[in-house]
Amino acid sequence: MKKSIFLPVLLAFMLQSCAKIFYTPDARSLAQNQKTIAIAQPKVSIAAKKNIDGTALIEQQRTESVNFQREMHSWMLRRKMQGNISVEIQDVETTNALLTKAMVNEGKILTPDEMCQILGVDGILTSNYSLSKPMSEGAAIAVGLIGGTTGNTNEATVSLSIHDSGTRKMIWNYDQKLSSSLGTPARLVDDLMRQASRKMPYFTGN
Repeated sequence: MKKSIFLPVLLAFMLQSCAKIFYTPDARSLAQNQKTIAIAQPKVSIAAKKNIDGTALIEQQRTESVNFQREMHSWMLRRKMQGNISVEIQDVETTNALLTKAMVNEGKILTPDEMCQILGVDGILTSNYSLSKPMSEGAAIAVGLIGGTTGNTNEATVSLSIHDSGTRKMIWNYDQKLSSSLGTPARLVDDLMRQASRKMPYFTGN
């Protein structure tokens, strides 16, 4: 009985399609030569619903971006403590402060290489999250009350990319689509990163 009770939780996120993976022939060697990397704030888009204020939706996208960045950073740090990766990971507060100072939040678009130069890192992990609705509890409840979306299955399409500063090129990309009715940013990131790390060049044993 206990197994049947916890099964929905264990299957909170289910892969809906095979992941699409790209990596350059030298991806692993370049990644292993990097000393420090940063995790940029993801670009997050949430599908617009009827009767939802556009300004509120933009704010929710910003909130989810911060949440996903912190969860990805925490996930990578835990694996580093376990000895699965050796690269240093820049603190997200430092990353965000330096990029904010560079006027990222005022509409200036920076390339991954420019971000690496500003942050003083050898590589950067960028990402895009496309959601059918917010995942953070507070935002999801707010949208549910306004747009009637609470309880619906949430779909997420995620793209992760690693860029190498020395060669100024993307060396790895991972695209995946997931679905959940019990999702939170932490659970999505855990499921996503467990899958992606099997092919991510930073991880030993790949």
